[in-house]
Amino acid sequence: MRSIREIGLKDQRVLMRVDFNVPMDKEGNITDDARITAAVPTIQYISEQGARLILMSHLGRPDGQRSEKYSLKPVALHLSELLKKEVKMADDCIGPQVTAAIEQLKSGEIMLLENVRFHSAEEENDVEFSKQLAALGDVFVNDAFGTAHRAHSSTAGVAEFLPAYAGFLLENEVKMLRQVLEHPECPRLAVLGGAKIKDKLGLISNLLDKMDILLIGGGMANTFLKAQGICIGKSICEDKLLDEAKKLMLTAESQKKKIILPLDAVLADSLSEDAAAAVCDINAIPEDKMILDIGPQTIAAFSREIDRAHTIIWNGPVGAYEFEQFSVGTDAIARAMASSRAVTVIGGGDSAAAVHKLGLDKEFTHISTGGGATLEFLEGIKLPGVQSCEW
Repeated sequence: MRSIREIGLKDQRVLMRVDFNVPMDKEGNITDDARITAAVPTIQYISEQGARLILMSHLGRPDGQRSEKYSLKPVALHLSELLKKEVKMADDCIGPQVTAAIEQLKSGEIMLLENVRFHSAEEENDVEFSKQLAALGDVFVNDAFGTAHRAHSSTAGVAEFLPAYAGFLLENEVKMLRQVLEHPECPRLAVLGGAKIKDKLGLISNLLDKMDILLIGGGMANTFLKAQGICIGKSICEDKLLDEAKKLMLTAESQKKKIILPLDAVLADSLSEDAAAAVCDINAIPEDKMILDIGPQTIAAFSREIDRAHTIIWNGPVGAYEFEQFSVGTDAIARAMASSRAVTVIGGGDSAAAVHKLGLDKEFTHISTGGGATLEFLEGIKLPGVQSCEW
């Protein structure tokens, strides 16, 4: 992978893709700046090297229309505070005024372009739009792993017209994810949760080749349980994928890999804040109840496997963790992994949010900033934003 460490940046116009798609409240205040702070080391390095740095990102889904709701102006202000130096804000991401403003930038100065998704051409990876963006820089740096799976103008298109390099964030993401997939220390374990198998069929298949043990919880475990003939009450289930679940279990058996499913579950009548939770053996689920979390026996069994493992990947909560009474299992998995001596990698999304909530971030080897990008990488899919920075 081509790294920015390999090139001289002084006086270069560096066009850098970042992922500043951060959550905001109704007043436009940033409620979680993790994606911004993750890009700071690369930004500081490029600025300190004496480059003129031009940052570009998307925010939300403005559908190709200009909207103050999705403006990156609050991000520019927040980044200025983090860096303790001014981050200039452009009115657009292309056009003569933007070009003129960039020409006024001095060595070490930084400008943030306005939301690239204000132009529908961005998501279409339009060649002309890509050319216009590329004309703003001499070098392209991609540090937006969270959008690396999208072949858009600002993530892949500009790399057709400029030499492309990886920033520190992208470089580290790829390095860590490759390490756990290609050079894992045994025993190798993956914890998989979330609601649906359909979204993770490729992930499960790829991890069966790479891991020794798969611990499966969350809504996706229900489909595996039903495929084994276990009553799951009125729990969510993907009936069309029962045969696929059976095939995956047979594949695991033939490869001498273990798929471990819940032994007990936390049940309720409905998914709501005031639902009364009760623990039940997995073979005694009533018809009128739904599975909403793993139970204490499962937590103990999963924790034992986590304690033995030397390499662990986790993607997806093992229960409806957004409701306190159904967050016990997910919290327990997070704590077990935090206590583990293994190489521990969180595959972004809700699993990362659960770890952040518990304040355990520093106890993990790596927490991915990607959601869909991490999933696709772990599935073995080549990401356009990564490919453009490779030799």
